Amino acid sequence: MRYSAKVVGIGAILLMATACAGQDMPTGRPAGGDSAAPTGSVSTSASPSPSEPVPPGSPTANPPGKPRLTVPEGSTPVPAGKIDATALPAGFPREVWTANGGTILNIRAQEGGCGHALGEAAEQTGDHVVVDLSETKAQTGQMCTMDIRYPVISVALAAPLDQRTVVLKTTPPK
Repeated sequence: MRYSAKVVGIGAILLMATACAGQDMPTGRPAGGDSAAPTGSVSTSASPSPSEPVPPGSPTANPPGKPRLTVPEGSTPVPAGKIDATALPAGFPREVWTANGGTILNIRAQEGGCGHALGEAAEQTGDHVVVDLSETKAQTGQMCTMDIRYPVISVALAAPLDQRTVVLKTTPPK
C-alpha cells in the first residue's frame, strides 16, 4: 500500500512539472539591465494571449491603455538625454521607447498588488511631452499581494515625438 501511494505521488509531481515546463516564465527584471529600478515579481495577466494574433500591418502590438510585459517589436529607445524623470520617485523605471513613427510612447511603468499602471499624455507642447503615470487603487477591503511589476504601457501622442523631451511624473493612485 505504501508503495502505491509513493507511485501515485511521484506521478502527480511529474504531471505538474511537465505541465509547467512548456510555459514561458517571465522574469521580474525590467528590460535594459542598466536600469536603476529594483526587481520584483511579474504577473502574466497583462501579457497578450498567444491565441490572439496581432493584425498584419499593425503599427504597434501594444495599443494605448493595454499594459504588457515586453516592449513591442520595432520600438526605438528614447535617448536618456531626452527623458526628464526628475519628478519620479527613486527606483522608478526610466525607460521610454517610441513606435508608430513616434506617435506612440511605450513606457516602463511600475505597479503592485491589485493596482494597474496607467499613463496619460497630460501636456504636449512644441518642446516637451508630459506623461502622467499613475496606478489604479485597490478596492476597499480587498486583499492584495505585495509584489511589484514593471509593465510597459503605451501612450498616444497627437504628433510624433521627434526632438521633444519626455517629462515623466507620477500622481497618487486613482
